[in-house]
Amino acid sequence: MTEQLVIDGELEEFAVQIADQVESFLIALGAIAREESPSAAVPLLLLEVSQILLAGARLGAQQDFSPGQEFQPDVGPEAEVDGLRLALAKLLDNLDTYSFVFDPYVPDVVESQLSDDFASIATDLENGLRHYRRGNVAEALWWWQFSYVSSWGNLAGAALNALLSVVTHDRMDAEFTGEDEDLAAVEEILGD
Repeated sequence: MTEQLVIDGELEEFAVQIADQVESFLIALGAIAREESPSAAVPLLLLEVSQILLAGARLGAQQDFSPGQEFQPDVGPEAEVDGLRLALAKLLDNLDTYSFVFDPYVPDVVESQLSDDFASIATDLENGLRHYRRGNVAEALWWWQFSYVSSWGNLAGAALNALLSVVTHDRMDAEFTGEDEDLAAVEEILGD
């Protein structure tokens, strides 16, 4: 049997902060999925995944949390994320599928979909949030930490990289319009 996690005031405050970040991410992800423009959605997704990765890094930097029981208590059915996944897939369209290296120490390139990854991340985070809302802070912290290191942290990191790549290409590959006018103005000022 594992040792029961003692929830002191400091750990309680940490759990509140993580729960707030998780809830904020889930709300924002739902709102972004209702966007009509990928050009607006991609930077927002980049922001949100960056913020939830901060929460994950904070969890990863903590002591290993241990659940209070050998088996996870039942907190009801998982949230339905299929609508979210489908909305994100439709919104992202040809940006949805990307490739990444899952484990840099075993560098096999895998293909994934941002919509699937965000749905999976949402499922993991929401599961911990259900534990937290039922007052089982130790289980919530354990679940968020465990699922961060085993699943959603890697998916969120890969999604972050894919989204950053889209933003980078959008900003860096754009042709500068007006260059001819600028050159003509400079030549006129300098007198040919």
